[in-house]
Amino acid sequence: MSMQPREPVEVPVETVRVARAAFPKGSLAIRVRDELGVLFADEQFVGLFPVRGKPAWSPGRLAMVLVLQFVEGLTDRQAAEAVRARIDWKFALGLELADPGFDFSVLSEFRDRLVGGDAGRAVLDAILVAAKDRGLLASGGKARTDSTHVLSSARELNWLELVGETLRAALNVVAHAEPDWLSARALPDWFRHYATRIEDSRFPKAHTKRVEVGRRIGADGMSLLRMVWADDAPPALRELPEVGILRQVWVQHFHLVEGEVARRDPKDRPPGAKRLVTPYDIEARGSVKRDTMWDGYKVHLTETCEPDAVHLVTEVTTTVATVPDDRMAAVVHTGLARRGLLPDEHWVDAGYTNSSALAASRIDHGVDLHGPLVPVTVAQARGEGTYGQDAFTIDWDNQHVTCPNGITSTQWHHRRSEEQLPVIRVRFSPADCRACPSLRDCVNSPKAQRREITLRPRHEYEALHQARQLQATDEWKDRYKIRAGVEGTISQGVQACGLRRSRYRGLGKTSLQHQLTGAAINLIRINAWLSDQPRARTRTSPLTALRPAA
Repeated sequence: MSMQPREPVEVPVETVRVARAAFPKGSLAIRVRDELGVLFADEQFVGLFPVRGKPAWSPGRLAMVLVLQFVEGLTDRQAAEAVRARIDWKFALGLELADPGFDFSVLSEFRDRLVGGDAGRAVLDAILVAAKDRGLLASGGKARTDSTHVLSSARELNWLELVGETLRAALNVVAHAEPDWLSARALPDWFRHYATRIEDSRFPKAHTKRVEVGRRIGADGMSLLRMVWADDAPPALRELPEVGILRQVWVQHFHLVEGEVARRDPKDRPPGAKRLVTPYDIEARGSVKRDTMWDGYKVHLTETCEPDAVHLVTEVTTTVATVPDDRMAAVVHTGLARRGLLPDEHWVDAGYTNSSALAASRIDHGVDLHGPLVPVTVAQARGEGTYGQDAFTIDWDNQHVTCPNGITSTQWHHRRSEEQLPVIRVRFSPADCRACPSLRDCVNSPKAQRREITLRPRHEYEALHQARQLQATDEWKDRYKIRAGVEGTISQGVQACGLRRSRYRGLGKTSLQHQLTGAAINLIRINAWLSDQPRARTRTSPLTALRPAA
């Protein structure tokens, strides 16, 4: 398929006449076209198509179809049918009433092109640009961010299902690629154990027997790997993705003990960021957040939150499930800066805030990052303690620290923390500390003979100290209530657009789904704003309404 860019055209006269008659009060699709104009031009996607071949259906229109599909939660078949049959969609796309549309498979192919060209962000960007031109969006002001978990499209597997299904998938592709070669070498039990899906099998309940099943699967998988890597095996088998996945899973979960295949101990397995959880979505990872455990991904949504303006999603970032939130503030700010939509104040929850994030937000982007700081749990480090870290006087220029009793530190070293972050290790002389009557109140360990302090770099330390002082005020606590509204955005994404579960496999396609979800939420909100629909109030249960005022 090739693309021959076409200039956006006016909506055909007959389409306008019928749409106005059928929708005298308008609809979302009609209102978006009337107020925002043509959102997507073919030129935006010219790099996704070759220069030769059969002309493709307009990619600008296909992008609009994808967004409308997420607005209404339609399947590909339903979206293609809407293009053929619905007058309001024809109006939004600028089509003649008799236009036959396209086959539903075109949408899947177009999504693949968007993922391959990393063009999903362009869809959200185009809507934000149109909102800017309409006066609905501006830089500065306030924004808020939160994340939520996203389940993989593949079914969650327990350990026996994971290794069994990985082996079954590898056997199937090898059987398809080299049936004669595998038939001559396959063990008789393989046809009984792996001919059907592992979930259709009944694993024994007794722990010892389940261990035996796991050992048997491990031995069978190791046998297949030895066969594939034997000198007489067809070399092409080693290049099959499913065989590579089998090898990776077996390295992560099995090893040889005195020549026998055994399961690795938990401490001998790779960390969750590298460990596969299903052979059918190799980029999904398992993670835990408080009481929630899931296999899949995580999405971060950022929206504007000015009280007298429409709240629009300005940044959508998707990661694997194991990426912690405290690494994402800089990523979100970089995306907002690219769009020219950096806020003055950015409100987040405790997961995003630490000393480095607070300092980097201000220094790199000029953004005030606001979020609750994790409380200090070490007694000697609490600011309110007599010998807490805040009770010590820090001379950054001369690189020494003075304790409340007037003793000056003797060592100041720049080091790296366990997380490989820059820190400063400050130590006092044992001779000075042993003679101090307050030694036991100042140190943690009963055997410690001197006080040691770990400091962040100066700019991070000062940013953290200032934030703690600010967050102790009632004014800040009252202002922080603005962050709670982003929970409603996540709820809208989950209920209206299926945000909670990925429709597709892989990080790239899941990220595209979330970009389209952000675009769909924006169109829904712009339509509500233009049609003067009031925002829904926060629901209050009857029991909560009876609570006496404090």
